[in-house]
Amino acid sequence: MAVLIFTIGLFLTFSTHLYAQTPFYEGKQIRVVVGFTSGGFYDRWARLLSRHLPKHIPGKPEMIVQNMPGAGSVVATNYVYNVAKPDGLTIGFPSSAIYLDQLVGRAEAKFDIRKINWIGSPVQEPVLFYVRTDSPYKTIADMKNAKEAPKCGATGTVSTDFILARLLEETIPGIKIDTVLGYPGGSEIDLAVERGEVICRGMTASPFHGREPFLSWQKKNFVRVLLFTGEKRHEKMPDVPTLDEIFDKEKVPEASRRVADVILAAEKFGRPVIAGPGIPADRVNILRQAFNQVMKDPELLAEAKKGKMDVDPTSGESLEKVAKQVLDQPPEVLARVKKILGK
Repeated sequence: MAVLIFTIGLFLTFSTHLYAQTPFYEGKQIRVVVGFTSGGFYDRWARLLSRHLPKHIPGKPEMIVQNMPGAGSVVATNYVYNVAKPDGLTIGFPSSAIYLDQLVGRAEAKFDIRKINWIGSPVQEPVLFYVRTDSPYKTIADMKNAKEAPKCGATGTVSTDFILARLLEETIPGIKIDTVLGYPGGSEIDLAVERGEVICRGMTASPFHGREPFLSWQKKNFVRVLLFTGEKRHEKMPDVPTLDEIFDKEKVPEASRRVADVILAAEKFGRPVIAGPGIPADRVNILRQAFNQVMKDPELLAEAKKGKMDVDPTSGESLEKVAKQVLDQPPEVLARVKKILGK
């Protein structure tokens, strides 16, 4: 009898040890929710990371990408935050500017970026503004006294295209931009530009230098870039002035520049990877560590280089700090941001 009890106890101890050593993600599937249509750089990064991230997660789970466009990724963010189970099996790729919907208090934003689990971002994303070359606008100054406002495409109220247009209107007197909302993704705006439905767009710089139709557009001189929001001029666009240079030329006051800094904080978020609140801390750490490791993965880096995708990663911990800082704004700055975004 004693032998039997000992044997059972040994078996239970061994079984418990095996169970404890089994990685949580083993045999699991992670759902990757992208807030935009396929083809754009959010989607491309989601698919690239989904191919390589499992190698760095203990248990090597399968990752399945699902596009969930709508309202500049508010739909996808709401889903990850409120609908997905807090088990670490759903991650999202929202807009880098999703924080602005919360900042201005939009009712549609059912999330708090301070409670989101930020996993990381593979790249920081300065912004540019382009127009069709056959338009009358050769510089930002040309837009100030134009008889007709240029018609630009946008996906939603936190999309880069919408935000940059409103920022220019608010900070540079005389500029007016006719923004056409509702495109499900950047690829659809590109087609609209080719058809002549709209003639301009604000967008992140990396896809402009990394994918079609922009590569062909540049060869054909189909569009011209009027500004770049980076700290210094882009090496591939040495003749394009930075936004700071334009602000200097237009004598934009310091108060307006501070508002621009808040709005353009989206550049720091880049192409963020998030998970919803309430997920066990150990699983969040697993995802963050895996992200940090995959951003050094030679296979991912080689594929990114081949796809002309810039790599400049930011950790989840750093994004978490940015999320908290960006909401800590004085009332006067918040009021200006709300005005710019039409709230």
